[in-house]
Amino acid sequence: MPASDWLASAQQVAVGRAAAAGRYVTSVRWPFRPVLLDAAWAAFSALNLGAILLLPHWETIPFYFIWISFTMLYGFRTWAPRPTLTVLGAVMAATAAGIGLDVMRGAEPPAELTEVPLMAAMFLAMVWHARRKLAAEHETRLVSEENAQLLDTQRRFLQDASHQLRTPITIALGHAELLAGNLTGQQEGRGIQVVLGELNRLQRIAERLLVIAAAEGPEFLHPEPVALDSFVMEILRRWRPTADRRWQLGRLDKATVQADRERLALAVDALLENAVRHTASGDVIKLSIVASGYGQPIRMIVADAGQGIPAELLRHVFDRFRSGDSGHPRGTGLGLALVRAVARAHGGEVLVSSRPGQGSEFQLLLPAPPGPSALPPASPAEVDAAGGRLARKP
Repeated sequence: MPASDWLASAQQVAVGRAAAAGRYVTSVRWPFRPVLLDAAWAAFSALNLGAILLLPHWETIPFYFIWISFTMLYGFRTWAPRPTLTVLGAVMAATAAGIGLDVMRGAEPPAELTEVPLMAAMFLAMVWHARRKLAAEHETRLVSEENAQLLDTQRRFLQDASHQLRTPITIALGHAELLAGNLTGQQEGRGIQVVLGELNRLQRIAERLLVIAAAEGPEFLHPEPVALDSFVMEILRRWRPTADRRWQLGRLDKATVQADRERLALAVDALLENAVRHTASGDVIKLSIVASGYGQPIRMIVADAGQGIPAELLRHVFDRFRSGDSGHPRGTGLGLALVRAVARAHGGEVLVSSRPGQGSEFQLLLPAPPGPSALPPASPAEVDAAGGRLARKP
């Protein structure tokens, strides 16, 4: 067999054995058993101490083997301070005795004894660093557990409060609607309409709080295949009669994602509600679906030609109870927070870009499906606000 073939064969065998050894090592949990690990180290150190006594001119190697193995053992065991100091004292005494015997024989100079306290000092420095790191990790774990418990408590409180609020709000709303039908006076009619408006607002707040609180729960989503192009057209037809706007469809890629249709509709409704509140009659509100390519997130875009958002407020638009300025009807202050909660529950995100006086654009990003998700984009279309027709744009 040529030398090159023999070398290649030997390398393959070595790689195979190394892989098998790696699989075995990774299947082992450290330490195996504390007593067995300590016994193995004690036996190894005893052998090296014997080598120091029997081979006086070669004591350096077994001396360092003892200290290195002691340091490694501590890394696996991390004893309490008292056992650590006890074992350290025993190691110092044993190695100092071995080197001292060699010094008495004349095999080593007395200066070799200084290595014992030097190695002990290095070991103590390592012990200090390890215990400091453990204390920091313990403190971080405690803070994380406390934060997780606090967030869970807040989430359960929001759920409970929202559940408890929904029933009395619904009852009060029903009675207010009955009163509105019976009142004939203009002044009383205006008063009851204010009551109805506020009760409806409270109802939306309770419902959105419930959705936001449940967003991190395991049962929040019920994914199914959702064809986003037809999904968006359906939502746009539903919103067309609600406001005198120029409702448009922009780029409309054919994309199907795994999503919760109901939760996703709530998020898009919240974006459209926000767009309506910040636009005037005749302003454009445009929806688009953009699938950039394989592996890229699918973008659901809601753009409007409204007043825009000041730069200093952009970072806060997704915070809870941010209901815009006083120049527009009050919202719940939870719509955009709900959008973010739904997007993140799907593994996505929501982004915003805006300039005052030039409108805003919100992008709801959804994870791309595993396979090719988009066909060539459809032609843009516009929804006629008067007749509900889909008119192809030139």
